[in-house]
Amino acid sequence: MTLIPQYFHLTDTQAQQFAALEMLYPEWNEKINLVSRKDIANLEEHHLLHSLGIAKLIEFQAGTTILDVGTGGGFPGIPLAVLFPECRFTLIDSIGKKIRVAQDVAERIGLTNVECIQERVEDEKRQFDFVVSRAVMPLPDLVKLVRKNVHHKHKNAMPNGLIVLKGGNLDGEIHTFRNLAEVTDLKPIFKTDWFDGKRIIYLPL
Repeated sequence: MTLIPQYFHLTDTQAQQFAALEMLYPEWNEKINLVSRKDIANLEEHHLLHSLGIAKLIEFQAGTTILDVGTGGGFPGIPLAVLFPECRFTLIDSIGKKIRVAQDVAERIGLTNVECIQERVEDEKRQFDFVVSRAVMPLPDLVKLVRKNVHHKHKNAMPNGLIVLKGGNLDGEIHTFRNLAEVTDLKPIFKTDWFDGKRIIYLPL
């Protein structure tokens, strides 16, 4: 692990947890094709650091609740849960084998602030401070599904809402929300070529 400590101050426990993730995900990827074999070699940059881009937008206050929709094997939820141990993360995905990976990884690195559930977002009725997601579906579709899951009592510097990691041309997706959405480029923050075109969209709901 070389990149994450350049951008975040980690405790010894957090450094150990991130180092463990770099071993656990390739191990799981041999059994379940979570990401491409080429991509798994760049796990820290493409998955861990990318997930932590959200932490450059907002520093979640203790007690904040976050729903990760379509988490796959645990992105962005698990890296964020390592960084924010005093927040509660609920990770959902409709694919059981991916949720089993997220659950196993969370348990093996000692995360106690993570709940992993196999379900569709349509079926999740609880409310959270923030919903996060990584390129799961077009923004208008996601907003329709998660609006019910964001409650209106704020405890953070930013109003509760949706935070999405996306790449490519987003003009069409954010057109409906252009007066509300805040788009942040990750390249100036993380400074490696891979982040060119990678963005965070924040939409207060």
